[in-house]
Amino acid sequence: QVQLIESGGGEVQAGGSLRLACVVSPRTFSAYAMGWFRQPPGKEREFVAAMTWSGGSRDYADFVEGRFTISRDNAKNTVLLEMNSLKPEDTAVYYCAADLAPVRLRVATGPAQYDYWGQGTQVTVSS
Repeated sequence: QVQLIESGGGEVQAGGSLRLACVVSPRTFSAYAMGWFRQPPGKEREFVAAMTWSGGSRDYADFVEGRFTISRDNAKNTVLLEMNSLKPEDTAVYYCAADLAPVRLRVATGPAQYDYWGQGTQVTVSS
């Protein structure tokens, strides 16, 4: 049974930082890519960042503007999203997702292209 479990959300003031973690199980699990998405209140789920399982390719949404970094801790089978210079508009539920496609030309940015999802973690940025 594949499980993605997010943690690290919380409430911070504008300009602050958070680090989200997504623990992937079982340890033998591998995917083509892992992604982070978010769903702001009253809006659709949107792409934030993604990376290939090998770490060779990464992509970010335009609104990230260099503030977020996606990475993988192989020893802990965990995908991380480091978020800095947070803004109130970053307030959302953040989801981790796994793409099991055998290969793509580039990492997927559409939610429908991902096969497994975590339960989400709330991030609230106050002004």
